[in-house]
Amino acid sequence: MRVPLSWLREYVDLPATETGRDVQARLISAGLEVETVEQLGHDLKGPLVVGQVLTIEELEGFKKPIRFCTVDVGRANGTGEPQEIVCGARNFAVGDKVVVVLPGAVLPGNFAIAARKTYGRTSHGMICSGDELGMGDDGSHGIIVLPPETEVGRDAIELLELVDEVLDIAVTANRGDCLSIRGVARETAIAYGLPLRDPALLDVPAPNAFGYPVQVSDPVGCDRFTARTVTGLSPEARSPIWLQRRLQKVGMRPISLAVDVTNYVMMEVGQPLHAYDRTLVQGTIGVRRAAEGEKLVTLDGVERTLHAEDLVITDERGPIGLAGVMGGANTEIADHAESEGTTDVVIEAAHFDAVSVARTARRHKLSSEASKRFERGVDPQASSAAAQRTVDLLVLLAGGTAEAGVTEVIAPSAPHTIAVPADHPDKVAGVVYGRETVVRRLQEIGCDVYGQDELIVTVPSWRPDLGEGNDLAEEVIRLEGYENLPSTLPKPPSGRGLTHRQRLHRRVGRALAGAGYVEAPNYPFVGEQVFDQLGLDADDPARRVVRLTNPLNDEEPALRTSLLPGLLAALRRNDGRGSHDLALFETGLVFLPREEQRVAAQPPADRRPTDEEIAAIDAVLPEQPRHVAAVLAAPASRPAGGARAARPTGPTPSRRRGRSPVRRAPN
Repeated sequence: MRVPLSWLREYVDLPATETGRDVQARLISAGLEVETVEQLGHDLKGPLVVGQVLTIEELEGFKKPIRFCTVDVGRANGTGEPQEIVCGARNFAVGDKVVVVLPGAVLPGNFAIAARKTYGRTSHGMICSGDELGMGDDGSHGIIVLPPETEVGRDAIELLELVDEVLDIAVTANRGDCLSIRGVARETAIAYGLPLRDPALLDVPAPNAFGYPVQVSDPVGCDRFTARTVTGLSPEARSPIWLQRRLQKVGMRPISLAVDVTNYVMMEVGQPLHAYDRTLVQGTIGVRRAAEGEKLVTLDGVERTLHAEDLVITDERGPIGLAGVMGGANTEIADHAESEGTTDVVIEAAHFDAVSVARTARRHKLSSEASKRFERGVDPQASSAAAQRTVDLLVLLAGGTAEAGVTEVIAPSAPHTIAVPADHPDKVAGVVYGRETVVRRLQEIGCDVYGQDELIVTVPSWRPDLGEGNDLAEEVIRLEGYENLPSTLPKPPSGRGLTHRQRLHRRVGRALAGAGYVEAPNYPFVGEQVFDQLGLDADDPARRVVRLTNPLNDEEPALRTSLLPGLLAALRRNDGRGSHDLALFETGLVFLPREEQRVAAQPPADRRPTDEEIAAIDAVLPEQPRHVAAVLAAPASRPAGGARAARPTGPTPSRRRGRSPVRRAPN
């Protein structure tokens, strides 16, 4: 998540002297991983001004089109005379307002601007593109053409907000609230002890019967759906410069006003939105599971075959969008540059099930900014405010009219509450915080807290990751500062030496190494096809394997019942690299399934498991005897007398000898 400091300051009154580095340090102390602070425009030096193109002369006789332009820059050049500039771009015309850099300026990358003779003329400056100013991707890759009302001679550095600091935050999977300016601003306000101006605190009209009709057939997949309608949008309206620049700074490309506004509100509040062209939506908007084999062309132009578990948005024709992932091309907002732009839109602000969205995005290999947020948890209470914010911006920037109808379909749900002892964070951290500190920290993150020794905590809607007492303890500890936790080393009890099995294991390894064998540890994962390669019978007990629920490699989903597959693979790899004289060995665990396959009970997290619980878990684990195996290879022409050991090559597992994904048996 990229967070411009200038945008962050709108919601938190940070001291004027605070830099991006200062904010980074505070947020890192609070537990957020701020990877970098990008200094935008730190190497930019003016004069950089707004100019108006007066004349354009096409120069002939060159390999590429060249234009000699005169540009009015007001008094910025000290004379008031038109500035003569040679330019090769062609996406501007006489009368356009453009960005002009004058001699003496320095552009990003330490590119100094001076008057120079080129193509037979003297160019006194340059007409700039977004790339040359380090503005990011605006989708045009040409000269910046400013709105006609922009004042000639105005400082373009200030106008385009070219100087800023951007925090790049690696948001963990449990902190979906920080995938928005609102969430990061809340963390910043807590870190500095300052009040937060919450952008989601808006006056929202009550739902009524006049809104666009919506039918939710799957309240589990969609527990909240808000629809608002705006009509009379100007097809020629463009996103203002400030909105485009904010989208560029957070890493998004401006597209068209309606789309830019929904993206802007998503980045601001954290609620993904979608805008439908009302004239292209037929009948009631619905939310349901897809029928197996249904088709949908998404906004990226790809026709997708839907799965029965996909949650879709529909109208009378069928699917018009993958819920929480991407809209459909059949209701796409038309760009203002087309002959007929979109004038009436329906705004969707919904809350979809995180698991359903995640599975759909992975099933179709279609990750989007919306799906990233729904997967990590979106504030369901923010949908109405996000829709209102979108409506307000469309009315303000495109001259639209907000219809009085407001549609809200809500599945009733109770707020999540957690009962936790007031001293639970103290016990987890080994530090005495006290009830007052615990309550204050929980209230800072938005919790409602009641009780004395036993606290009843109501979790805020924007923190779905807070599910139990340990989560609340973590919040208190991180806000109090991980660096303030005392460091103590454990005191292990005195040992009684190696066991008989450990001594035997070491003797075997040393004996083989002394005989010239080289130890080659391998991963314990195998594919069942190796048993065919070994020529095992169909009913051979070695074919009965323990299969992993979440294997690292789909081609090796099982645990080994023999050490030979790994050793032979190492032998083959080394032989293919020119080492033909080898003696390899391995000692390690093999995994033999029990006759009755059972699932182990989940051990408790708030205490040490009892001996009976540990014994029950052990009884479910596969048998794990330790085996030893060796393989040898030598050239066919070599005289008898044993193979000469060679150091094996190729990848070596990073696991310690004897380590396995199943509970380790004693050595």
